[in-house]
Amino acid sequence: MPSNLTASELFAEDIAFGESPRWHDGRLWIADWRSHEILSLDGSGRKDPVARFPFSSFQPICFDWLNGRMLVVSSSDGALLREESDGSFARWVDLSAAGKGWIEIVVDDRGHTYVNGGGFDLMAGEKFAPGAIALVSLDGTVRRVADGIAFPNGMAVTQDNSTLIIAESYGKKLTAFDIAVDGALTHRRVWAELGGGVPDGICIDAEGAVWYADVPNKCCVRVREGGELLQRVDFDRGCFACMLGGADGRTLFAVVQEWRGLQGVTDDSLTGQVRWSTAPAPHAGWP
Repeated sequence: MPSNLTASELFAEDIAFGESPRWHDGRLWIADWRSHEILSLDGSGRKDPVARFPFSSFQPICFDWLNGRMLVVSSSDGALLREESDGSFARWVDLSAAGKGWIEIVVDDRGHTYVNGGGFDLMAGEKFAPGAIALVSLDGTVRRVADGIAFPNGMAVTQDNSTLIIAESYGKKLTAFDIAVDGALTHRRVWAELGGGVPDGICIDAEGAVWYADVPNKCCVRVREGGELLQRVDFDRGCFACMLGGADGRTLFAVVQEWRGLQGVTDDSLTGQVRWSTAPAPHAGWP
């Protein structure tokens, strides 16, 4: 059994629905997709809305940076937005031809942008269909590089840009791919079977372990390749995503939220929080 870390502490609260935590430029960033905002949080947890999107069009569910410019996945309309020089956002890539139900993005150190989609619209009540990973090249072209994924969720790339790891939520496992020079994904394999674990957002540490967030089990778990459970942090609500950051990279930030099923996604409650713990190894890889 994994040993629990010291109990988590509150970092920020009153968040509508947080996702996609990133440590960038000395601050924590999250997507509050129900409020249609990207938030930047300072060291005391004070929230600064750095980007707002119209409710009538874009729904920012996840984001990352490419050559210093923020990329935002708008799942509701299958678009990848790119930050312009004046701070505004414009539609850069149409993802709709490559799939739907877009969930997560990661940009590696070579400029490969990976976006995954669930293959069906969960929010609309569609029946399950296998998901996919799409690669967006620097010129904006899109191609599918992996298929047959059981509800893809968090993604991360190792520090040496050699391996992409993805959470298969419905498959209760982490799956790995080798990354070719052109960004293609090969040598698909199970990285870790998680038993009863249901992985959502993930991040990698410098010892090669993966932290995964787990909504139904209300925890964040550190696991080694092969499936050995190393540490676990428990919460009083579902954990949707996690990220290592802080000055030394050893602060584990967990984005948590009361989960009442799909019917609770559109209510007005602010049960979202960011909680933190001290991790045994610092952050590595991308994001």
